Amino acid sequence: MYYDRLKNRVRTVVKAKQDAAAPHIDIVDCIANCYMPIHKEVQDGTHTIFHLPGGRGSAKSSFVSLEIVDGIMNDPTANGIIFRRYANTLRESVFSQIAWAIDELGVAHLWRGSVSPMVYTYIPTGQQVFFRGLDDASKLKSIKPRNGTFKYVWFEEFSELNGGNQVRNVLQSVVRGGNDFRIFNSFNPPLSVNSWANKYVLIPDDRAVVFRTDYTMIPAEWLGEAFILEAERLREINEQAYLHEYMGVAVGSGGEVFPNVEAREITDAEIEKMQYFYCGVDWGFSVDPFAFIRCSYDRRTQTVYILDEIVKRGCSNTEIADMIKAKGYDKAAPAEYRYSPFSDGIYQAKQLVICDSCFPCCICHCHDFTFFRLSWDCPFFTSTLPHIQTCACRGCWIVPVTCNTEGLSACLSYIKYLLYILYHRYKEKSRCRGRTLYFICIMFLCKSPCRP
Repeated sequence: MYYDRLKNRVRTVVKAKQDAAAPHIDIVDCIANCYMPIHKEVQDGTHTIFHLPGGRGSAKSSFVSLEIVDGIMNDPTANGIIFRRYANTLRESVFSQIAWAIDELGVAHLWRGSVSPMVYTYIPTGQQVFFRGLDDASKLKSIKPRNGTFKYVWFEEFSELNGGNQVRNVLQSVVRGGNDFRIFNSFNPPLSVNSWANKYVLIPDDRAVVFRTDYTMIPAEWLGEAFILEAERLREINEQAYLHEYMGVAVGSGGEVFPNVEAREITDAEIEKMQYFYCGVDWGFSVDPFAFIRCSYDRRTQTVYILDEIVKRGCSNTEIADMIKAKGYDKAAPAEYRYSPFSDGIYQAKQLVICDSCFPCCICHCHDFTFFRLSWDCPFFTSTLPHIQTCACRGCWIVPVTCNTEGLSACLSYIKYLLYILYHRYKEKSRCRGRTLYFICIMFLCKSPCRP
């Protein structure tokens, strides 16, 4: 009896080795020609990180699944792990995609799949492909393959993840024990060019390569006539949607609150022609910093010019006053000069600074310095959405990107909030953390020529 079982085991091992040695379909015959340069880099190890943004029908998931299956079969120490944001989406997406790749290569007899746990095993050597959702990334800290390392790591629908920090935490858990890895990030680019995923793939990295694809690079017979007709129909009726969905272009509409931002240098000549300046203060100290901003508004063109800002934590009222006075912002513009019969005619007025009224004591304290006028008749508002909408309706926002001769700052934090705040966050009543954006709203609500 014992010898019979031993003979069966020997026959199984011999058959598995024979099957593994038997010829199977070459991967080159299964991938589109446009992916051949990337396939060569995957084989040679020229790069280790492959960003694959692409539109619908660009065959990026098919390419990655074929590379993982073929790579594991050709490297006895390689294993794979595939991630999606939610575990309940694995079975109908990446698990089925790996099954398709196995069948496409003609090696279904060499692989065994199971749903619980969700894993594919290469029978001749016991190598595995794991599938995990990132609902609870802490569970990945102890994950380890039976033999070898996770050479192949695939983030499918990369843009669905919570950001670069989550990606880094996952890689710290699975990329261990070796130096030869292949990391694939495949996704349809989000609509907004400022999405974290669109920005992440542009971060300079000698290990990474970005390869963009669309359905026009794929053989038409692979996609089918119905798919191509639908794409062409969408191009005729909505070109922007076509560019985003089928061509994989981040057209940048619909996601930003301020799509009409122009980032450029504001010249001294432009500043000299500005007649009115508006200054605002939003009080803060530790977590939320103090913020001061100086703007100008062209009512004729409805253009807002962001000229300078001061954002700092841990500032006393005395330091705030000194910083504002050091830049000369305590004096009003020439257009606001006043006439007085007691001071030889025209005199230069003090600059009006609009403050929110959440800290009346700070306003009273700054009044003691008497170098600018402060108004606190603008109430502190907790609902930001209506005021964001008001500001977003301006014709254009001009934000400086370099310092000019007057030493105007680049307003980096303002650019950040102006471009990246998403409208849906305010619909969900989350608190506005953009300090400079906050008192720009104040400026538009107070009694000034720029009020709509």
